Amino acid sequence: MKPVRVLVVDDSMTMRKLISSVLRRDPLIDVVGEVGDALEARQAMKSLDPDVVTLDVEMPKMNGLDFLDKIMRLRPTPVIMVSNLTARGADASVRALEIGAFDCVLKPTNDLSAFDDLPEKVKAAAATRGRLNARTDAPNYREATRPQYLPDGRVLAIGSSTGGVEALITVLGALPENCPPTAIVQHMPPSFTKSFADRLDRLCAPRVMEAFDGAVMAPGQVYLAPGGIHLELTGRPGQLRCRLRDKPPVNGHKPSVDVLFQSVVQCVGGDSLGVILTGMGRDGAEGLKQMRQAGGRTLGQDEATSLVYGMPKAAFEIGAVEKQVSLHKMGQEILARSSAS
Repeated sequence: MKPVRVLVVDDSMTMRKLISSVLRRDPLIDVVGEVGDALEARQAMKSLDPDVVTLDVEMPKMNGLDFLDKIMRLRPTPVIMVSNLTARGADASVRALEIGAFDCVLKPTNDLSAFDDLPEKVKAAAATRGRLNARTDAPNYREATRPQYLPDGRVLAIGSSTGGVEALITVLGALPENCPPTAIVQHMPPSFTKSFADRLDRLCAPRVMEAFDGAVMAPGQVYLAPGGIHLELTGRPGQLRCRLRDKPPVNGHKPSVDVLFQSVVQCVGGDSLGVILTGMGRDGAEGLKQMRQAGGRTLGQDEATSLVYGMPKAAFEIGAVEKQVSLHKMGQEILARSSAS
């Protein structure tokens, strides 16, 4: 297997050296270049043709977002953004994921473990290189025409990870203002989820917000699990609320999709619809299977439209997925399976 060729782009020499040293520990990764700004990076990409780029969000001359946009339009290449732990950095990181970045990692402060999974993310990103297409502007979902829809009382629960920002924007963008009461787990750092929920709320017809303890599940309400804490549902049909629980990670994740899905089974049984979208690993597979066994409807994103066909594949292979669906048809499939009409 050929090593993954990586270009490191960061205006801090210290950070460039740190990222490079972490990546070089993996024999299947070859750091082919280190540059300090987007202009140097543009030349390096032409001469070195890297498989993956790590890109600082905030840089001089041209910021990381502007450069990422040019990459995805002119030379689609897997990019992992490296972000500061600030509100500005979180907003920019969410926007980067929407533009087409493979993933984002936080710059470490005192704890270098923030980069522990960077080599695995780089190798996973490299596997998507041949599948990237030139970016086009996203549609205006708020102006989209939607069918008349009457919810049938089901609860919608969605799990996603790598590639989930674009996927969730597409799925929620297809849902009407009175969509089923919805809870979402997207694997994300704690500092990102509020920005992402706000972004979804601006783009989509339903009301989207970061989940809080005691939030009432009702039609038209979409709750995104905060990073760093598990989201569960509690109560009984018609009287469901969100519950946040600070418990150990499950499947290596906090929040965990399995935790959400299993709580849905406990609360409403078969009056549910579970959806698993793109992502690395297998979080959510077992919980989705339990939803299906309880009589709930279940959907999984198909391989062709998944940025990473990991979580949907794991769920499909254990019989948890009733039907595999392309991303751009997922919204209509959700409405068809949760409509009273």
